[in-house]
Amino acid sequence: MRMSEGVEWGLHCCVTLAWLDGEGPVSTARLAASLDLPAAYLNKRLQALVRAGILSSTPGARGGFRLARSPERITLMDVVAAIEGTDDAFRCAEIRRQGAGADAPRREFARPCGIATAMSRAELAWRRELAAQTVADLMTGVPASAADRTRRWFAAERTQG
Repeated sequence: MRMSEGVEWGLHCCVTLAWLDGEGPVSTARLAASLDLPAAYLNKRLQALVRAGILSSTPGARGGFRLARSPERITLMDVVAAIEGTDDAFRCAEIRRQGAGADAPRREFARPCGIATAMSRAELAWRRELAAQTVADLMTGVPASAADRTRRWFAAERTQG
């Protein structure tokens, strides 16, 4: 399974916004600069997070983004679903009913294909694992120096801008 880089970007932005909690909305331009990302593309990912209720946005010159709920209430699965969508990664096309299986009796297909079943179990385990981890969990795994460095960078940006 391959996810777009937008998932990584979205998660980093959520962690950054959590570290900056209470400092007001953060613009796309500032978030993009802090991570050396293209602002236009990042904005599309941030808007997807707003639509999912993960971020809130404030329009205007002093506007930007902030977390819409606490980091403990935002799961990695929330972010993945907002960026990538909720469709299953594996889609069984029932090819076993084609070719050599085209003439097989219907009763042979009464149960789901073993491949589809295995893939579904694996995806469910993946989704459960992502749903069990939050942005707050990510924050605890990061050295305090990284959070401090990010806060200092944004403080310096604010005074220069």
